[in-house]
Amino acid sequence: MSEKSNSSTEDVAALKQQIESLTAEKQQLISLVSHDLRSPLNRAFALSELLLMDVGNLTDFQKDYLERMRLVIADGLAMMRNLVDYRNLEFRSVDVMTERINVADFVNRLVREFQAVANKKQLSIEVTHDQPEASVTTDKQCLDRVVSNLLSNACKFSRAGQKVQIRTSCANSQVRIEIQDEAGGFSAEEYKTLFTKFKKYRAQPTANESSTGLGLFIARSMANRIGATLECKTTEGAGSTFITTLPADN
Repeated sequence: MSEKSNSSTEDVAALKQQIESLTAEKQQLISLVSHDLRSPLNRAFALSELLLMDVGNLTDFQKDYLERMRLVIADGLAMMRNLVDYRNLEFRSVDVMTERINVADFVNRLVREFQAVANKKQLSIEVTHDQPEASVTTDKQCLDRVVSNLLSNACKFSRAGQKVQIRTSCANSQVRIEIQDEAGGFSAEEYKTLFTKFKKYRAQPTANESSTGLGLFIARSMANRIGATLECKTTEGAGSTFITTLPADN
C-alpha cells in the first residue's frame, strides 16, 4: 500500500514539474515573440513613416502601396502589443499609476491615431462629448489599452461606408465612454464568452487584419485593474456598443 502511495506521490510531483516547465517555456516564447520580433517591426514602421513624409517623387500607385505597408506593420505591432499585455496580465503584476485625465482630450487623441486606418477603410468616426470638461483620475496607460482595443475592434470588423460612434458623458459621478459600431453584433452564444481570451467569433476582419483573440479579454482585464467596468450591448445583425464606466473627478 505504501509503495502505491509513494508511486502516486512521485507521479504527481513529476506532473507538477512538467506543468511548471511548460509554463516557463510558454513565458519564454511569448517574450521572444513580443520583444525580439517587435524591434524590427518598430524600425520598419519608422522607415515607412519617414518615406510618407516625402512622397513628392512617388506616383499615386506607389503612395497607396506605401500607405498599405505602413498599416500592415502597424497591425503587426498592435498584435505584438496585445501579446505583451497578455504576458503582463497572466505572469506579472500590472502597476497602476494614477493621474488626472481630461476624457475628451484623451479620446480625441486616440481617434486621431486611428483616423488613417478609418480613412483607408472608408469608415467615418463620429465623436460626441456631452461634458468636454469631465475628467478622471486613473492609470492613463491602462485606460488607453481599454479604449484603443475597443476602437481597434470597431474599425477592424467594420466595412466601407459604415460608421463608428464614440460618445463620452458624465452623470451620477460616473464617466462613460461608449464605442458603437455597425459591424454585425454578436449572437447569443457568442455573447456568453465575449471577454474570453483567445476567443474568435464568426465575424472576420474586413481588410485581412490580424487577430489574436485577445483584444476584449485585455480590455476587460485592464478595466478591472483600474476599478472601471466594461459592458457590451449588442444586436445580432446590426452592431454593438461597448461601454466603459469609471468614477469621475469631483
